[in-house]
Amino acid sequence: MAGIFLISHRRKGLPFRTAGAEISTTRNENREVAMRLEGGCYCGAVRYKAEGDPSMQAQCHCRECQYITGGAPNIFIAMPAAGFTYIAGQPQQFTRRDLERAITREFCPECGTHLVNNVPGLRVVVVKVGTLDEPGQFQPQMAIYTCDRQKFHAIPEGMPAFAKLPGH
Repeated sequence: MAGIFLISHRRKGLPFRTAGAEISTTRNENREVAMRLEGGCYCGAVRYKAEGDPSMQAQCHCRECQYITGGAPNIFIAMPAAGFTYIAGQPQQFTRRDLERAITREFCPECGTHLVNNVPGLRVVVVKVGTLDEPGQFQPQMAIYTCDRQKFHAIPEGMPAFAKLPGH
């Protein structure tokens, strides 16, 4: 079974027209195997496209993510690095040099919107859900690093939650 959805609109309050998102899906053992997403920063200077089979859709409650988000969990979708490209503008990067295997964060040099994370050794791009043109398409599958969760962090009822990563 295959399906295609195309969404195009002007995001409320933003100074640019979004291309929307197209989700092309095919089924393989009853799971989604292809997705195409578009998104960008708040001011519209940096835009991206991500295509492929998402490897994880989750909330991360680790302390490092709390620093970067200002206190909330990091809500993300991990997409294949080979299918990720910037289609307008270029981000700036930040990597902590004092940490072994530090994550590189990419953000808009104009408005500061945090767009993606790159994790050393993984061939995925961790896309921030809030930067998607259609964030409502995100379906969280799990909460990770709940060992660092704050009392004010909400995890939807019934969502699998892990102290670290699944299997660890």
